[in-house]
Amino acid sequence: MVTLSERRDIRIAKTADQGWHYQHTQYQKMLKNNGVIQSMSRKGNCIDYSMMENFFELMKNELLYVNHFESLDSFETEFKKYIMWYNTKRIKLRLKGMSPAQYRAHYYREFNN
Repeated sequence: MVTLSERRDIRIAKTADQGWHYQHTQYQKMLKNNGVIQSMSRKGNCIDYSMMENFFELMKNELLYVNHFESLDSFETEFKKYIMWYNTKRIKLRLKGMSPAQYRAHYYREFNN
């Protein structure tokens, strides 16, 4: 079985706040040795990643925890389907009951008129 860090077509990024354990030299070295790109939020700004944290919480509950994946390839296939569904079909109340793609199109129509 091929691990994510062995796949050359996938780049892994780890986002985190600026907690001391994320700044620790050994932790950063371990990430680098495994081909993981580290990204940290700005100092004192805990909301930098709030949108991504929200997305990943939804994705885990709607895809990851409710399915069993036989392989990394099967997960990758289903994840791509989920992203397409999330962007084009899944409505959000914060987006006036539209999907992200619909809201973006609506915004550009309004902005250009």
